Formats: sequence, C-alpha cells, structure tokens
Amino acid sequence: MTSPAAPEREPEIVLEPMRATHLADVLALGRRVYDTSVKPYTSWSLSAVARHMDGEASACWVALDGDRLAGYVLGSMGFDQRTDWGNLEWIASAPEYQGKGIASRLVKACCATLTEAGASAVVTDVESRNTASATLMRSNGFEATVSVTLFVRRSEP
Repeated sequence: MTSPAAPEREPEIVLEPMRATHLADVLALGRRVYDTSVKPYTSWSLSAVARHMDGEASACWVALDGDRLAGYVLGSMGFDQRTDWGNLEWIASAPEYQGKGIASRLVKACCATLTEAGASAVVTDVESRNTASATLMRSNGFEATVSVTLFVRRSEP
C-alpha cells in the first residue's frame, strides 16, 4: 500500500538585514530577473548594491528560505536633492517564490527602516509596463504622483 504524498510545505521565509555574505546571491538574482534595457539610465551591478549597503540608514533586506535567497530589497536615505526622502530602488523575488507575499514583506521592512531613519516619504519608480510591481507598490501604500517620459534622441549614422 502506498502512503499518501506529504503535502508540500510552504517555505518559512525569514527576513534579515543584507550582509556582504549575501552579495553573490543578490547579484545573481538581479541578473536573472532584471531587464535594465527598459530603463537605460540604470544598471544592475555590484556598485548599485554597494551604494545602498554603504549609504546612510541602509534599508537593504534579504528574504531567506533556509540558506536560499528568496528575494531582496535595496533602499537608502536620500533621493536626488531630497535628503529627507528614502529611496526604495531595487526589489526582487526569485520566480519560484513569487506570489507568496515575500515582496510585500520586503517593501514593509525597507519602508519601516527608512521611516525610523527619518524619511518623510519613500519613493520608488516602476517601469510603465511592469504592472506586477505597480500593483505591489499600490498595495503597500504608494501612490503614483509624477509621470516622467524618457525621451531618447539616437545619433544618426
């Protein structure tokens, strides 16, 4: 007689502040999920991660399933000339963990850290075709307030 299959367990995801030991996994996940060609003024790199980790009031968090990276968020104080605003710049969930509320938990952790550091507002930007991220941000209290169109003038051959 065959025993019934054990039910698939939901992962126990733990959030913790990002450390240097997480860098390789964070960079690998970023390369896996980001298409930086849609926002050519940004790039996904070690320096992008390091800027946030080294910044004042770092709000960088990882979501871990044991020792496996399920997601991360990178945030820090300061946005353009507004030193009193926090910036949630990068967030990602590994595809196999999407839809489990991990990104929302990361947004909340990042925003709480920035608020505790004195942020009067937290800003982020979402590429217009990224409806999943827009929904995530709206469900976590963000409102679309400013729309910017990137104009590109290509060089003629």
